[in-house]
Amino acid sequence: MPLRNVKRTLIGYARVSRADEQDTTAQLQVLRKAGVSRLFEEKASGGRWDRPELERMLDQLRRGDVVIAWKIDRLSRSLKDLLFIMERIDAAGAGFKNVTEPIDTVTAGGRMMMQMLGSFAEFERAMIRERTRAGLDAARAQGRVGGRPPKLRPNQMMEIHTMVRSGRKTAAEAARLFGVHPSTIPRLMARPL
Repeated sequence: MPLRNVKRTLIGYARVSRADEQDTTAQLQVLRKAGVSRLFEEKASGGRWDRPELERMLDQLRRGDVVIAWKIDRLSRSLKDLLFIMERIDAAGAGFKNVTEPIDTVTAGGRMMMQMLGSFAEFERAMIRERTRAGLDAARAQGRVGGRPPKLRPNQMMEIHTMVRSGRKTAAEAARLFGVHPSTIPRLMARPL
């Protein structure tokens, strides 16, 4: 069946990372302006495979549909994942366009451009990971350790050890007394002080 005789539905996909305090408002406005009739939005990392809204959208694609995203990295920040998603879109007989870059996978040039931009998105993600790792290593070298500060001071840990070992308090009683989760006490008891 020729594509011109197929009803074309514009489907929007918006994504922001869960870790960031972002929302999809700006993306949704742009997608609505582009004429999308159905929207899928989620908060999830672009490097993750388990994105339920993306899966739902891909499962519902029909021949002639066009997936529209604000930027290509909203679909994925991994070139391998992006190519897999594009294969699924193509297998459904659908196409892909994005609003900010001149990508339209209906044309050979658009497919090539999509792969190039996907490579840049993956490179950017790798650079962010490297910078984060370098920053954490530098902080550790200066004696700073990330994470939450310990809830118990060393003298409190010793006191809990003594109470529980001597049998004066049970682990549950010690947890209530010091205001910590009950699972903290067995972990504390397993560590040498």
